[in-house]
Amino acid sequence: MRSRSGVFVGNLVFAAVCMSAAPIFLVMGYSTRHDDTGPGWVAAGLGAVGTVMIPVTAAIFTRKEFPRITRRDRAKDSAVSYGDHTFVMSAPRSPQGTADARLVRADVLEASFVRYSPDGEATFTTYHGNYAPTEFMPVIRLRLRVHVASESEGAAGHGEFETTGEWRVPPLCLSAITAGRLVVLVEPPGPAGPGEVTVLWPRSVLLAGTRTCRVIDLEGRLTEVTRRPVRQLEQMRISRSVGGVVMAGDTIDLRRLDAETAGRYSALADRARAVPEDLAPVTEPGEENRLLVDHLPGEQGEFGTVGRSWSRRGGHLVRARFLEMRGTTTFQDHGPVLDTVLRIRPADGTPAFDAARRLTVPMNYLAVLHHTKELVLQVGPNGRSFVVDWNRTNLLAGVGTAKVIAPDGREFPLPARSDALWPLMNLLASHGLSNPGPVLDLRRRRMRAVAGTVMDVVRDRGQVPTDRPA
Repeated sequence: MRSRSGVFVGNLVFAAVCMSAAPIFLVMGYSTRHDDTGPGWVAAGLGAVGTVMIPVTAAIFTRKEFPRITRRDRAKDSAVSYGDHTFVMSAPRSPQGTADARLVRADVLEASFVRYSPDGEATFTTYHGNYAPTEFMPVIRLRLRVHVASESEGAAGHGEFETTGEWRVPPLCLSAITAGRLVVLVEPPGPAGPGEVTVLWPRSVLLAGTRTCRVIDLEGRLTEVTRRPVRQLEQMRISRSVGGVVMAGDTIDLRRLDAETAGRYSALADRARAVPEDLAPVTEPGEENRLLVDHLPGEQGEFGTVGRSWSRRGGHLVRARFLEMRGTTTFQDHGPVLDTVLRIRPADGTPAFDAARRLTVPMNYLAVLHHTKELVLQVGPNGRSFVVDWNRTNLLAGVGTAKVIAPDGREFPLPARSDALWPLMNLLASHGLSNPGPVLDLRRRRMRAVAGTVMDVVRDRGQVPTDRPA
């Protein structure tokens, strides 16, 4: 992982090259200062301003590019009340379809990467008035099973058909594919067969359980609706029929709706209480046929690098959790630039605090966002700065799998999101040991000091070797 000083130096060199004329104007103006001519002073002024802007521009781009968080990023008071399990997402709006189109569920049977070729040549590309440019959306080929007759209509297993096509997927909504549950609009069938299928991506992320969903009824009671797809589909149909229902954060407050719409939601809640719905799985069976992380841009999952000076002076790792993600009109090739709110829990036992920071979030992390919203931060020795470590974050989130090779050569594979990953990362960081990659080989000489402790952690988590030395 690059250091902040390294990023700053790179940006300083780039800014100096782009503004190389400024120092020349400054020298020319300074050399003609005794002539008492107007052009000389103008040249000197322009040169001075341009020269000062070189480090200023480098600092601005470094803050934008380098994911460091400080106390000044502490989130201000917000209208959204963030619980520990809250996750608010603002995604691009979906097409509404025709009045005759049916809103139903579709299961993702297979997903394959087709292409992703953004036109952005600069580090950051900003659009004005275009929230989701198509060139920053990967094209994914999907095979779907569409449930034309919904479960609530008592026709499970009937009224289904399969369709295959290519869709441009907003990066924020990639986790809906991995989870395997989508919301689609199906147009009325024609002579050639079933009607056109349109995926509603923001609603799909809601149905997948990535976004949390709660409902406050007319009596003020709060009900958790996350990962209850039957009820959520019915809520979406009610919302669509009335032209939309405002979701404040992750909550629908029936007390803010008109009487007729609130009554329909209340009737749905009564039916849900009478016949409780089972919690849907985090991911539908067959995720291996839908997992796209190896084809999407983003950092590789690894145990991470460690600066020896950083470790000796008290630098350490902490975990944080995303509470909110909102899209912006700025994009990077390997992920969208998002306005985020994250909850940081310091290791010294001080109270957790929320930080608001604009970050570039890798696409391969977004593809597993339904599994976890956690991320790993490197804490500076002074405890006042936090740097997002995307390599460790991706390994912890399940982007790729890790493996430990014992001193005797036996291999211990660690499943995705294994409980052993976090203590191993902390152990390596506390000893100042870098391991850039997902394979931790204890046969290396520099790993001897921690080999015994690593094996204790692996055994405590019940990991079984796959190979034994001959």
